[in-house]
Amino acid sequence: MTRILAVALAAFMLSPAAARADDAAECDAGIAMISAEIAKKHPQKTADSLATALRVAKREQGEKEYDECLDAVADAKKALGR
Repeated sequence: MTRILAVALAAFMLSPAAARADDAAECDAGIAMISAEIAKKHPQKTADSLATALRVAKREQGEKEYDECLDAVADAKKALGR
């Protein structure tokens, strides 16, 4: 019984780390997507929104605040109409 509890506790403790790694990978992919979109021609309002989203996403990535990075990526997607 103790082993089962220990295994369950270990799995519970590791799951946030796995989720955090997924968020980090999504953040990286989002930054790459925004950078690629910035290289394209967009209306000025969209270009400004993308530049802001990229700046915020990179800042949050540096702070390891991946949930906030993903919020910035979502803002970029919204600016693109996705």
